[in-house]
Amino acid sequence: PQGYTKKKSRKHQRFMERRVLLEQKGLLSPRRHLGSQAPMAGLEACSRPTKVGGTMTSRCRKVPRSKQVVSPSLSPSASPDSIARHHSVLLSQGNGSSRGVRMSSPLLRPGKYVAIDCEMVGTGPQGRLSELARCSVVNYEGDVIYDKYVQPELPIVDYRTRWSGITKQHMKSAIPFKTAQAEILKILKDKIVVGHAIHNDFQALKYFHPKDRTRDTSRIPMLNQRAGLPGRANVSLKSLARHLLQKKIQVGCKGHSSVEDAQTAMELYRLVEVQWETELARSLPPRPPSPVTDPTTDSNQYMDDQYWPTDLMASGL
Repeated sequence: PQGYTKKKSRKHQRFMERRVLLEQKGLLSPRRHLGSQAPMAGLEACSRPTKVGGTMTSRCRKVPRSKQVVSPSLSPSASPDSIARHHSVLLSQGNGSSRGVRMSSPLLRPGKYVAIDCEMVGTGPQGRLSELARCSVVNYEGDVIYDKYVQPELPIVDYRTRWSGITKQHMKSAIPFKTAQAEILKILKDKIVVGHAIHNDFQALKYFHPKDRTRDTSRIPMLNQRAGLPGRANVSLKSLARHLLQKKIQVGCKGHSSVEDAQTAMELYRLVEVQWETELARSLPPRPPSPVTDPTTDSNQYMDDQYWPTDLMASGL
């Protein structure tokens, strides 16, 4: 047994020396063990021992201070649905203010959230078809990031000005539907999209957004309950704004403003954001556990001499 241990130790030593050689030649990236931690800023980090002139030496270098500390539970490039899963947990670490926690955490980025509203006009026989004529998108803070008039693909039969606010004059500056569609979908990509009866907006865009990245304020019982209305009732955006935000929208005969409606939907979302995301996180299916592998198993088979190129064997190792 003692001879076997020495033999294995010598073999492992040769393997580690060859690994260092490969790293120095740039043919292999430095190995990082599971559970290892980065050296503290300002301290010297030493590389693996290298064989120089028959003696083992270590090369040390200064480690710069890390600029950003990221939670190990979620990477900065996490997808919006992953962010939603961790939303309630991260918010609970703050002082109860979703805005305060959101701004202090790099994982909950306001840039991942937008609200949308579209205005439609009537086309086709008797103007019964609804086509996109204006689209507005606002960010998490309610600032407008997109607002353009859109020329429908079919001739307009009914401008529906009383509701849409669209007139013939607006169409003079309208852009083609395909152009608008491409611009809008580029904004919505990888975003969590908020809206009221948002399926109508997606239909006008001829687009389907992932359900787990959609927040429809017309389908949230907790908003109705806060307003003192039946939980399952189909309540209009105008009514919710009046009851919950003390805000009057969609008044007068000049039609709706898609910018105002998108901003209102985002305000309603933020009103119940923590509770809503907590419920969604509970309803999401459990994520499969990540496989845990032994970091040594993938390279043990390459410790034998037969796997090493002859030019490396002849380099003195």
